[in-house]
Amino acid sequence: MKARRISLTVNGEAVACEVPVRLNLVDFLRHELGLTGSHVGCEQGACGACTVLLDGQTVRGCLVLAVQADGATVETIEGAGFDDLLADLRAAFHRLNALQCGFCTPGMLLTAQELLVGNPNPSRAEIREYLSGNFCRCTGYQAIVDAVEAVAVARAS
Repeated sequence: MKARRISLTVNGEAVACEVPVRLNLVDFLRHELGLTGSHVGCEQGACGACTVLLDGQTVRGCLVLAVQADGATVETIEGAGFDDLLADLRAAFHRLNALQCGFCTPGMLLTAQELLVGNPNPSRAEIREYLSGNFCRCTGYQAIVDAVEAVAVARAS
């Protein structure tokens, strides 16, 4: 299989290595770097479990090839934990029981963070719409929407 050398920044650390050209980003992060917070679910970009930040924007790690991240900055849930907003979201998810099995949680948190950065005061409908690309089979979404809304309200006051 053809390989290519890439250099990128992952969670604040420079990374350079050779990767197969068809290796997707989430598999690279999980298998080559040991960053297993982003999960592999549907492998079609529909479930959101593989969500990571690529140059500050959420992307589906299963739909991005590792070679496409050459020269980019990637943040996973492991590296995004120092942001105050993400810390508030994590606390609200815990406090309001917005997670159960945890499989969707990393992608859900990163997506909720992106929402609140772009729209600090979303309505419940806007929260639901923004998170609609992240599937959760355990919670029924009510507690997740409650948690995101609680953070938005607390940060607005």
